[in-house]
Amino acid sequence: MRDLGVGLRFLLRGQRWVVRHAKQFGFGLLPGLITLVLYAAALVALALWGEDLVTWATPFADDWPSPWAGLFRGFLTVVLFALGLLLSVLTFTAVTLLIGQPFYENLSEKVDEDVSPDGHAPESGLPLWRELWISARDSLRIVLRALVWAVLLFALGFIPVAGQTVVPVIGFFVTGFFLTEELTAIALQRRRVELRDRLALLRSRKTLVWGFGTPLGLAFLVPFVAVFLMPGAVAGATLMARELLGEEIAEEDDTEGAEEEGVSP
Repeated sequence: MRDLGVGLRFLLRGQRWVVRHAKQFGFGLLPGLITLVLYAAALVALALWGEDLVTWATPFADDWPSPWAGLFRGFLTVVLFALGLLLSVLTFTAVTLLIGQPFYENLSEKVDEDVSPDGHAPESGLPLWRELWISARDSLRIVLRALVWAVLLFALGFIPVAGQTVVPVIGFFVTGFFLTEELTAIALQRRRVELRDRLALLRSRKTLVWGFGTPLGLAFLVPFVAVFLMPGAVAGATLMARELLGEEIAEEDDTEGAEEEGVSP
């Protein structure tokens, strides 16, 4: 259980790091803001035209007597919007990381340089297009895995009592695991750690992963909050990647950030 606290400390330390490095924090906000605007536009469109889409997709209900056709299509419209909202929550991080790959890659490197005893960050040696391809491919694999879990947990949610108590808790832990995988992937991909090996690393320290990812996943249920926490989450995940690989993490110097920004401590 000690690892739960360690994971939470990595999350908090990552947020502190970006606060101390305001320039990195500012650049790290841009991908989340772009993704938030895109997702908000998609959800608004779904809310405005979802009913028309359902009507088009269910021509067989045209001849149903009133009020059954309206109730049926109204139910499907609500389900469609709920699924869209769920999909946006599940994929928000992956899409943000994909859009912000260059931003978060740079941020992760800065964290590595800051906490590495020799001041150097590992490099993949791959061209940018290759890194983007690997990131997109692996993100798709993780999203598909997460969707399988989402469908399973949605079905289990209909079980009386357990579906309203145990299943949501399991869902938060599952979300935390996949969220942590996506965030640590930035630092681990630079070290040429393949997806299968990354998953094995995370499974070997599940409580550490849950301590980091579960509270973050709860916060990420509100996309606007996710925008502001994402840079610190990337920083904290980089620290966690070093922990998982047994790499040394130098102690923090609280005056460093102030000196970097030209402010006296």
